[in-house]
Amino acid sequence: MKEIFTAESIIVHLASKIELQWVAGSEDPGLPLHEVNANEHSTLIGYLNLIHTNLIQVIGKTECDYLHNLEESFRLNILTQVFTEKLVAVILTDAIPIPSVLIEFANLYNVPLLSSNAPSNEVIDTARYFLNAMFSKKEIIHGVFMEVLGIGVLITGKSSVGKSELALELITRGHRLIADDAPEFAVVGPGIIDGRSPGILKDFMEVRGLGVLNIREMYGENALKLHKYLRLILHMERMNVKDRGKIDRLQSQTDHRAILGIDIPQTLLPVAPGRNLAVLAEAAVHNHILHASGQDASQQLIDLQQQAINK
Repeated sequence: MKEIFTAESIIVHLASKIELQWVAGSEDPGLPLHEVNANEHSTLIGYLNLIHTNLIQVIGKTECDYLHNLEESFRLNILTQVFTEKLVAVILTDAIPIPSVLIEFANLYNVPLLSSNAPSNEVIDTARYFLNAMFSKKEIIHGVFMEVLGIGVLITGKSSVGKSELALELITRGHRLIADDAPEFAVVGPGIIDGRSPGILKDFMEVRGLGVLNIREMYGENALKLHKYLRLILHMERMNVKDRGKIDRLQSQTDHRAILGIDIPQTLLPVAPGRNLAVLAEAAVHNHILHASGQDASQQLIDLQQQAINK
């Protein structure tokens, strides 16, 4: 998936976080926009690397000392190699005084040279999160995304099954809303999916019969969460007595759903009159956390029964 990215957009999005300043250089007038295919770049930003070049090369104290200690002709060859690669920018960190030779190369090759007072690891972590969010594949899924017991939980199901009502009850029980109706998910690392709300829908929830609710105004700042990694899907499904009778009562009804090529555990949450779905949802999340730590209540009961039979 191709995205358009400019050096200016780096500054706009990151300047307030890592105090970026544009020192020298400019975007190539013959190539004002960089079309980047995220699949072609294993590393979008990282420390100065001449073999596996980064889209944004970061020069910290260690890299600056390395360049300074090189013989002059070798140093010029390395800088030529760096600045002739297809770069978005070069960033100097740790409040390093800007060497005049870097300013000359930035102006010569039309590569933005940026400076930050922040430590190099902080610059890389902050910029990497932004770049991954911008270039990674995204998918919008119908449902309600929440933080329940500290983990990201997506509540899905057919229209009018009660997703928003369940989410609203969970909010009153101290859990937090991330996105209602159309949460957006993106891959931000190996096997890691991050979910958040499209900007225009943030803070709002639509509940059938009540209309649109402003969760921030009703329940306060603590009822909301900006983003969270997706760890579990609770799928709500209406079931009659006959359907519920077919469910294995020893095992949770858990399978997996592929989102952006990553398998996410999905637990069935049967919907029927008289069932306290908020309590069941919390229990399902607790159970998922225990499973993730290697504990399986069903298997524990089976083992105890087997031990009793053996005796």
